[in-house]
Amino acid sequence: MNRLNWFIARHYLRAGRGSGLLSLITWIALGGVTLGVAALITVISVMSGMQGELRGKILESTPHLYVLEFSTSLQLQGYERVIDTILSMDGIAGAAPFAMSNVTLVLDGGQYSQPAYLFGVDIDTVGVAATEMERQIIEGSLDLEPPESGLPPLLMGSVLADRMGIFPGDTMVVMSMENLKQDVFGGFQPTLRQFQVTGMFTTGMYEYDLSNIYTTLQDAQELLGLSEQDASGIGVRTVDAARAAEMGAELGERLGYPYSVQSWIERNRALFSALQLEKIALGVIVFLIVVVAAFNIVSTLVMVVSDRTKEIGILRTMGMTEKGIMRVFVIQGVWIGVIGTTAGAALGISVSWALDRFELIKIPGDVYFVDHLPATMDPLTILVIVVTSILVSFVATIHPARQASRLQPVDAIRHE
Repeated sequence: MNRLNWFIARHYLRAGRGSGLLSLITWIALGGVTLGVAALITVISVMSGMQGELRGKILESTPHLYVLEFSTSLQLQGYERVIDTILSMDGIAGAAPFAMSNVTLVLDGGQYSQPAYLFGVDIDTVGVAATEMERQIIEGSLDLEPPESGLPPLLMGSVLADRMGIFPGDTMVVMSMENLKQDVFGGFQPTLRQFQVTGMFTTGMYEYDLSNIYTTLQDAQELLGLSEQDASGIGVRTVDAARAAEMGAELGERLGYPYSVQSWIERNRALFSALQLEKIALGVIVFLIVVVAAFNIVSTLVMVVSDRTKEIGILRTMGMTEKGIMRVFVIQGVWIGVIGTTAGAALGISVSWALDRFELIKIPGDVYFVDHLPATMDPLTILVIVVTSILVSFVATIHPARQASRLQPVDAIRHE
Protein backbone atom coordinates (compact mmCIF):
# COMPACT_ATOMS: atom_id res chain seq x y z
CA MET A 1 0.00 0.00 0.00
CA ASN A 2 2.90 2.42 0.73
CA ARG A 3 4.27 1.93 -2.79
CA LEU A 4 0.79 2.65 -4.15
CA ASN A 5 0.61 5.86 -2.08
CA TRP A 6 3.95 7.00 -3.48
CA PHE A 7 2.86 6.20 -7.03
CA ILE A 8 -0.41 8.13 -6.71
CA ALA A 9 1.34 11.08 -5.03
CA ARG A 10 3.88 11.37 -7.86
CA HIS A 11 1.06 11.09 -10.39
CA TYR A 12 -0.92 13.90 -8.74
CA LEU A 13 2.10 16.21 -8.68
CA ARG A 14 2.33 16.03 -12.45
CA ALA A 15 0.16 18.16 -14.68
CA GLY A 16 -2.96 16.40 -15.83
CA ARG A 17 -4.24 16.56 -19.38
CA GLY A 18 -5.14 20.17 -20.05
CA SER A 19 -4.00 21.19 -16.57
CA GLY A 20 -0.58 22.65 -17.18
CA LEU A 21 -1.23 25.36 -14.56
CA LEU A 22 -1.23 22.77 -11.80
CA SER A 23 2.30 21.71 -12.64
CA LEU A 24 3.36 25.36 -12.68
CA ILE A 25 1.88 25.89 -9.21
CA THR A 26 3.77 22.84 -7.97
CA TRP A 27 7.04 24.28 -9.27
CA ILE A 28 6.24 27.66 -7.74
CA ALA A 29 5.71 26.01 -4.35
CA LEU A 30 8.95 24.09 -4.77
CA GLY A 31 10.81 27.25 -5.79
CA GLY A 32 9.36 29.16 -2.84
CA VAL A 33 10.72 26.65 -0.35
CA THR A 34 14.08 26.58 -2.14
CA LEU A 35 14.51 30.36 -2.17
CA GLY A 36 13.24 30.71 1.39
CA VAL A 37 15.69 28.18 2.83
CA ALA A 38 18.57 29.54 0.72
CA ALA A 39 17.87 33.11 1.82
CA LEU A 40 17.57 32.10 5.48
CA ILE A 41 20.87 30.17 5.46
CA THR A 42 22.64 33.01 3.64
CA VAL A 43 21.36 35.73 5.96
CA ILE A 44 22.16 33.80 9.14
CA SER A 45 25.61 32.90 7.78
CA VAL A 46 26.36 36.51 6.89
CA MET A 47 25.28 37.79 10.30
CA SER A 48 27.29 35.06 12.03
CA GLY A 49 30.22 35.96 9.80
CA MET A 50 29.95 39.60 10.78
CA GLN A 51 29.96 38.67 14.46
CA GLY A 52 32.90 36.29 14.01
CA GLU A 53 34.88 38.77 11.92
CA LEU A 54 34.36 41.58 14.40
CA ARG A 55 35.19 39.27 17.29
CA GLY A 56 38.44 38.25 15.62
CA LYS A 57 39.42 41.81 14.74
CA ILE A 58 38.63 43.09 18.22
CA LEU A 59 40.56 40.28 19.95
CA GLU A 60 43.55 40.84 17.68
CA SER A 61 44.15 44.24 19.24
CA THR A 62 42.26 43.90 22.53
CA PRO A 63 43.16 41.88 25.65
CA HIS A 64 40.59 39.41 26.93
CA LEU A 65 40.61 41.26 30.27
CA TYR A 66 41.56 44.78 31.35
CA VAL A 67 42.81 45.30 34.89
CA LEU A 68 42.56 48.94 35.95
CA GLU A 69 42.99 50.78 39.23
CA PHE A 70 40.57 53.30 40.75
CA SER A 71 42.63 56.43 41.32
CA THR A 72 42.56 60.13 40.58
CA SER A 73 45.57 59.74 38.28
CA LEU A 74 43.95 56.93 36.24
CA GLN A 75 47.17 54.93 36.68
CA LEU A 76 47.93 51.44 37.95
CA GLN A 77 50.87 51.64 40.31
CA GLY A 78 53.26 48.78 41.03
CA TYR A 79 52.01 46.53 38.24
CA GLU A 80 54.54 43.72 38.78
CA ARG A 81 52.97 42.44 42.00
CA VAL A 82 49.51 42.64 40.41
CA ILE A 83 50.74 40.58 37.43
CA ASP A 84 52.09 37.93 39.82
CA THR A 85 48.63 37.63 41.40
CA ILE A 86 46.96 37.42 37.97
CA LEU A 87 49.28 34.70 36.66
CA SER A 88 48.71 32.59 39.77
CA MET A 89 45.08 32.02 38.76
CA ASP A 90 44.08 29.01 36.64
CA GLY A 91 42.85 29.77 33.12
CA ILE A 92 45.18 32.76 32.61
CA ALA A 93 47.50 32.46 29.61
CA GLY A 94 49.43 35.68 30.04
CA ALA A 95 49.44 39.25 31.31
CA ALA A 96 51.42 42.37 30.47
CA PRO A 97 51.28 46.07 31.39
CA PHE A 98 50.24 48.67 28.87
CA ALA A 99 50.11 52.44 28.59
CA MET A 100 47.22 54.00 26.73
CA SER A 101 46.27 57.58 26.01
CA ASN A 102 44.57 59.88 23.53
CA VAL A 103 47.27 61.83 21.70
CA THR A 104 47.59 64.14 18.74
CA LEU A 105 49.96 63.44 15.86
CA VAL A 106 51.58 66.50 14.31
CA LEU A 107 53.57 66.40 11.09
CA ASP A 108 56.93 68.14 11.12
CA GLY A 109 56.20 71.77 10.42
CA GLY A 110 52.81 71.64 12.15
CA GLN A 111 50.81 71.93 8.94
CA TYR A 112 48.58 68.97 9.78
CA SER A 113 47.49 67.07 12.90
CA GLN A 114 45.43 63.95 13.55
CA PRO A 115 44.05 62.43 16.81
CA ALA A 116 45.06 58.86 17.66
CA TYR A 117 45.09 56.26 20.42
CA LEU A 118 48.62 55.58 21.65
CA PHE A 119 49.40 52.14 23.09
CA GLY A 120 52.65 51.40 24.86
CA VAL A 121 53.47 47.66 24.85
CA ASP A 122 56.05 45.78 26.87
CA ILE A 123 58.22 44.14 24.20
CA ASP A 124 60.51 42.57 26.82
CA THR A 125 57.76 40.42 28.31
CA VAL A 126 58.25 37.32 26.16
CA GLY A 127 55.64 34.55 26.26
CA VAL A 128 52.81 36.47 27.91
CA ALA A 129 51.57 38.67 25.08
CA ALA A 130 48.11 39.93 25.98
CA THR A 131 47.04 40.49 22.37
CA GLU A 132 47.82 39.15 18.91
CA MET A 133 49.24 42.56 18.01
CA GLU A 134 51.71 42.41 20.91
CA ARG A 135 52.69 38.85 19.94
CA GLN A 136 53.58 40.00 16.42
CA ILE A 137 55.60 42.89 17.85
CA ILE A 138 57.48 40.61 20.28
CA GLU A 139 58.22 38.03 17.57
CA GLY A 140 59.41 40.74 15.19
CA SER A 141 56.65 40.41 12.59
CA LEU A 142 55.91 44.07 13.24
CA ASP A 143 58.97 46.29 13.64
CA LEU A 144 59.07 48.26 16.87
CA GLU A 145 62.84 48.15 17.34
CA PRO A 146 64.62 51.46 18.13
CA PRO A 147 65.73 53.10 14.86
CA GLU A 148 69.30 54.19 14.16
CA SER A 149 68.28 57.81 14.69
CA GLY A 150 67.79 57.12 18.40
CA LEU A 151 64.21 58.41 18.30
CA PRO A 152 61.41 56.37 19.88
CA PRO A 153 59.84 53.89 17.42
CA LEU A 154 56.22 54.14 16.30
CA LEU A 155 53.88 51.69 14.54
CA MET A 156 50.95 53.23 12.66
CA GLY A 157 47.71 51.84 11.28
CA SER A 158 47.76 51.66 7.49
CA VAL A 159 44.67 53.83 7.02
CA LEU A 160 46.05 56.52 9.32
CA ALA A 161 49.41 56.45 7.52
CA ASP A 162 47.72 56.80 4.13
CA ARG A 163 45.62 59.70 5.37
CA MET A 164 48.67 61.55 6.69
CA GLY A 165 50.96 60.55 3.83
CA ILE A 166 53.41 58.82 6.17
CA PHE A 167 56.00 56.18 5.20
CA PRO A 168 58.45 54.12 7.29
CA GLY A 169 61.37 56.30 8.29
CA ASP A 170 59.34 59.51 8.51
CA THR A 171 59.26 61.44 11.77
CA MET A 172 56.41 63.17 13.53
CA VAL A 173 55.60 64.85 16.81
CA VAL A 174 53.30 63.15 19.32
CA MET A 175 51.49 65.51 21.68
CA SER A 176 50.04 64.31 24.98
CA MET A 177 47.70 66.24 27.25
CA GLU A 178 48.19 63.86 30.20
CA ASN A 179 51.64 65.09 31.18
CA LEU A 180 51.03 68.83 31.30
CA LYS A 181 53.83 71.17 32.33
CA GLN A 182 53.43 74.62 33.83
CA ASP A 183 55.27 77.46 32.17
CA VAL A 184 56.66 80.62 33.78
CA PHE A 185 53.39 82.46 33.18
CA GLY A 186 51.31 79.92 35.11
CA GLY A 187 49.84 78.29 32.00
CA PHE A 188 49.91 74.59 31.12
CA GLN A 189 51.65 73.13 28.11
CA PRO A 190 51.25 69.64 26.63
CA THR A 191 54.19 67.25 26.36
CA LEU A 192 55.68 67.01 22.88
CA ARG A 193 58.08 64.34 21.68
CA GLN A 194 59.39 63.35 18.28
CA PHE A 195 58.93 59.75 17.11
CA GLN A 196 60.13 57.88 14.01
CA VAL A 197 57.75 55.59 12.15
CA THR A 198 59.25 52.10 11.90
CA GLY A 199 56.35 50.28 10.27
CA MET A 200 52.65 49.98 9.45
CA PHE A 201 50.07 47.38 10.42
CA THR A 202 46.71 46.36 8.99
CA THR A 203 44.12 44.62 11.15
CA GLY A 204 41.33 44.79 8.57
CA MET A 205 39.19 46.75 11.02
CA TYR A 206 38.88 50.28 9.69
CA GLU A 207 38.47 51.98 13.06
CA TYR A 208 41.65 50.42 14.46
CA ASP A 209 43.71 51.02 11.33
CA LEU A 210 42.63 54.66 11.35
CA SER A 211 43.25 55.53 15.00
CA ASN A 212 45.69 53.12 16.70
CA ILE A 213 49.44 53.65 17.05
CA TYR A 214 51.97 51.63 19.07
CA THR A 215 55.27 52.32 20.76
CA THR A 216 57.30 50.68 23.51
CA LEU A 217 56.04 50.81 27.08
CA GLN A 218 59.12 52.75 28.24
CA ASP A 219 58.69 55.47 25.60
CA ALA A 220 54.97 55.73 26.33
CA GLN A 221 55.69 56.01 30.06
CA GLU A 222 58.11 58.85 29.41
CA LEU A 223 55.62 60.68 27.18
CA LEU A 224 52.76 60.27 29.67
CA GLY A 225 54.82 61.02 32.77
CA LEU A 226 54.59 57.50 34.26
CA SER A 227 57.26 55.91 36.40
CA GLU A 228 58.85 52.57 35.47
CA GLN A 229 56.51 50.64 37.79
CA ASP A 230 53.35 52.46 36.72
CA ALA A 231 51.08 51.78 33.75
CA SER A 232 47.62 52.63 32.49
CA GLY A 233 46.54 49.05 33.16
CA ILE A 234 47.30 45.39 32.64
CA GLY A 235 46.14 43.39 29.66
CA VAL A 236 45.26 39.76 30.40
CA ARG A 237 44.90 36.88 27.97
CA THR A 238 42.76 33.94 29.06
CA VAL A 239 42.90 30.38 27.78
CA ASP A 240 39.30 30.65 26.52
CA ALA A 241 38.15 34.05 25.25
CA ALA A 242 34.49 32.99 25.53
CA ARG A 243 34.90 32.64 29.32
CA ALA A 244 36.48 36.07 29.71
CA ALA A 245 33.50 37.54 31.59
CA GLU A 246 33.44 34.63 34.04
CA MET A 247 37.21 34.80 34.53
CA GLY A 248 37.05 38.56 34.96
CA ALA A 249 34.53 38.28 37.78
CA GLU A 250 36.71 35.72 39.56
CA LEU A 251 39.84 37.81 39.06
CA GLY A 252 38.06 40.92 40.32
CA GLU A 253 37.17 39.14 43.55
CA ARG A 254 40.73 37.94 43.99
CA LEU A 255 42.33 41.36 43.42
CA GLY A 256 39.70 43.32 45.36
CA TYR A 257 39.62 47.09 45.80
CA PRO A 258 40.96 49.37 44.30
CA TYR A 259 41.23 47.23 41.16
CA SER A 260 38.61 46.89 38.46
CA VAL A 261 38.45 44.08 35.88
CA GLN A 262 36.62 44.45 32.58
CA SER A 263 36.30 41.80 29.89
CA TRP A 264 36.38 42.41 26.15
CA ILE A 265 32.75 41.24 26.08
CA GLU A 266 31.67 43.97 28.50
CA ARG A 267 33.60 46.68 26.65
CA ASN A 268 31.94 45.73 23.36
CA ARG A 269 28.55 44.65 24.71
CA ALA A 270 26.59 47.37 22.89
CA LEU A 271 28.11 46.44 19.52
CA PHE A 272 27.51 42.70 19.83
CA SER A 273 24.03 43.19 21.30
CA ALA A 274 23.07 45.30 18.29
CA LEU A 275 24.45 42.65 15.92
CA GLN A 276 22.61 39.87 17.75
CA LEU A 277 19.35 41.80 17.65
CA GLU A 278 19.81 42.48 13.94
CA LYS A 279 20.56 38.80 13.35
CA ILE A 280 17.36 37.74 15.11
CA ALA A 281 15.25 40.36 13.33
CA LEU A 282 16.56 39.47 9.89
CA GLY A 283 16.20 35.77 10.65
CA VAL A 284 12.54 36.21 11.60
CA ILE A 285 11.83 38.32 8.53
CA VAL A 286 13.46 35.87 6.15
CA PHE A 287 11.79 32.91 7.91
CA LEU A 288 8.50 34.42 6.80
CA ILE A 289 9.56 33.55 3.25
CA VAL A 290 9.53 29.89 4.27
CA VAL A 291 6.09 30.39 5.82
CA VAL A 292 4.84 31.99 2.59
CA ALA A 293 6.26 29.01 0.71
CA ALA A 294 4.27 26.76 3.05
CA PHE A 295 1.10 28.60 2.06
CA ASN A 296 2.04 27.87 -1.55
CA ILE A 297 2.13 24.20 -0.64
CA VAL A 298 -1.35 24.51 0.89
CA SER A 299 -2.73 26.19 -2.23
CA THR A 300 -1.04 23.59 -4.45
CA LEU A 301 -2.58 20.68 -2.57
CA VAL A 302 -5.99 22.35 -2.46
CA MET A 303 -5.80 22.72 -6.26
CA VAL A 304 -4.83 19.04 -6.53
CA VAL A 305 -7.79 18.02 -4.35
CA SER A 306 -10.14 20.12 -6.47
CA ASP A 307 -8.72 18.81 -9.74
CA ARG A 308 -8.59 15.16 -8.68
CA THR A 309 -11.90 14.95 -6.81
CA LYS A 310 -13.38 12.32 -9.13
CA GLU A 311 -10.22 10.24 -8.98
CA ILE A 312 -10.29 10.42 -5.19
CA GLY A 313 -13.88 9.16 -5.25
CA ILE A 314 -12.92 6.26 -7.50
CA LEU A 315 -10.04 5.34 -5.19
CA ARG A 316 -12.42 5.38 -2.24
CA THR A 317 -14.91 3.07 -3.99
CA MET A 318 -12.02 0.72 -4.81
CA GLY A 319 -11.29 0.36 -1.11
CA MET A 320 -8.69 3.00 -0.27
CA THR A 321 -9.23 4.23 3.30
CA GLU A 322 -9.38 7.82 4.55
CA LYS A 323 -5.91 7.37 6.05
CA GLY A 324 -4.63 6.15 2.68
CA ILE A 325 -6.00 9.23 0.88
CA MET A 326 -4.60 11.50 3.58
CA ARG A 327 -1.23 9.78 3.32
CA VAL A 328 -1.12 10.43 -0.44
CA PHE A 329 -1.47 14.19 0.01
CA VAL A 330 0.91 14.31 2.99
CA ILE A 331 3.51 12.61 0.79
CA GLN A 332 3.01 15.27 -1.89
CA GLY A 333 3.52 18.16 0.54
CA VAL A 334 6.48 16.54 2.28
CA TRP A 335 8.04 15.75 -1.11
CA ILE A 336 7.84 19.43 -2.05
CA GLY A 337 9.26 20.38 1.34
CA VAL A 338 12.15 17.89 1.31
CA ILE A 339 13.21 18.54 -2.29
CA GLY A 340 12.82 22.31 -1.91
CA THR A 341 14.66 22.34 1.41
CA THR A 342 17.51 20.21 0.07
CA ALA A 343 17.91 22.42 -3.00
CA GLY A 344 17.64 25.56 -0.84
CA ALA A 345 20.25 24.30 1.62
CA ALA A 346 22.65 23.50 -1.23
CA LEU A 347 22.07 26.92 -2.79
CA GLY A 348 22.41 28.77 0.53
CA ILE A 349 25.62 26.95 1.45
CA SER A 350 27.07 27.61 -2.01
CA VAL A 351 26.24 31.33 -1.89
CA SER A 352 27.59 31.68 1.66
CA TRP A 353 30.82 29.90 0.72
CA ALA A 354 31.29 32.07 -2.37
CA LEU A 355 30.64 35.28 -0.39
CA ASP A 356 33.30 34.39 2.16
CA ARG A 357 35.82 32.74 -0.16
CA PHE A 358 35.91 35.38 -2.92
CA GLU A 359 34.78 38.44 -0.89
CA LEU A 360 32.19 39.16 -3.56
CA ILE A 361 30.44 42.05 -1.77
CA LYS A 362 32.56 44.98 -0.65
CA ILE A 363 31.20 47.29 2.05
CA PRO A 364 32.51 50.62 3.44
CA GLY A 365 34.87 49.79 6.29
CA ASP A 366 34.34 53.14 8.02
CA VAL A 367 30.68 52.24 8.53
CA TYR A 368 30.66 48.47 9.13
CA PHE A 369 34.17 47.99 10.68
CA VAL A 370 35.02 45.36 8.02
CA ASP A 371 35.63 45.92 4.31
CA HIS A 372 33.71 42.95 2.88
CA LEU A 373 30.65 40.84 3.65
CA PRO A 374 31.84 37.71 5.48
CA ALA A 375 29.87 34.50 5.97
CA THR A 376 30.31 31.77 8.57
CA MET A 377 28.26 28.58 8.31
CA ASP A 378 27.32 26.75 11.49
CA PRO A 379 26.34 23.10 10.80
CA LEU A 380 23.97 23.04 13.78
CA THR A 381 22.18 26.21 12.61
CA ILE A 382 21.84 24.82 9.08
CA LEU A 383 20.44 21.57 10.49
CA VAL A 384 17.86 23.51 12.55
CA ILE A 385 16.81 25.49 9.45
CA VAL A 386 16.47 22.30 7.36
CA VAL A 387 14.45 20.44 10.01
CA THR A 388 12.23 23.47 10.67
CA SER A 389 11.53 23.93 6.96
CA ILE A 390 10.52 20.28 6.56
CA LEU A 391 8.30 20.47 9.66
CA VAL A 392 6.61 23.62 8.34
CA SER A 393 6.03 21.87 5.01
CA PHE A 394 4.53 18.87 6.82
CA VAL A 395 2.18 21.06 8.86
CA ALA A 396 1.09 22.79 5.65
CA THR A 397 -0.16 19.47 4.25
CA ILE A 398 -2.47 18.62 7.12
CA HIS A 399 -5.51 20.73 6.15
CA PRO A 400 -5.70 19.84 2.42
CA ALA A 401 -4.92 16.17 3.24
CA ARG A 402 -7.78 16.00 5.73
CA GLN A 403 -10.04 17.79 3.25
CA ALA A 404 -9.27 15.14 0.62
CA SER A 405 -9.72 12.22 3.04
CA ARG A 406 -13.17 13.43 4.11
CA LEU A 407 -14.60 13.40 0.59
CA GLN A 408 -17.49 10.92 0.35
CA PRO A 409 -17.13 8.52 -2.61
CA VAL A 410 -20.58 9.24 -4.11
CA ASP A 411 -20.19 13.01 -3.83
CA ALA A 412 -16.67 12.88 -5.24
CA ILE A 413 -17.72 10.84 -8.30
CA ARG A 414 -20.63 13.21 -8.98
CA HIS A 415 -18.32 16.27 -8.69
CA GLU A 416 -18.34 18.51 -11.76
